[in-house]
Amino acid sequence: MGIPVRIDDDLYSQARAQARAERRTIAGQIEFWAIVGRTALDNPDLPIDFIRDLLIARAEGPMLSSPFVAEGHGNNE
Repeated sequence: MGIPVRIDDDLYSQARAQARAERRTIAGQIEFWAIVGRTALDNPDLPIDFIRDLLIARAEGPMLSSPFVAEGHGNNE
């Protein structure tokens, strides 16, 4: 269940543009930003790009992920 929240018009416009580019709802985009921000605050030693990519990968689930292969341990050996 959602709760109406007032946000700045500029933030709303930015969320609308980003949501369109990433095929999310505006509310989904703001929620994603909030999750990234909260995770970044909880893990200040991690780069924000890493946090964003990790959250996206977790949302995709194991069906879309590829297994980790350490360097030097590929199929050619």
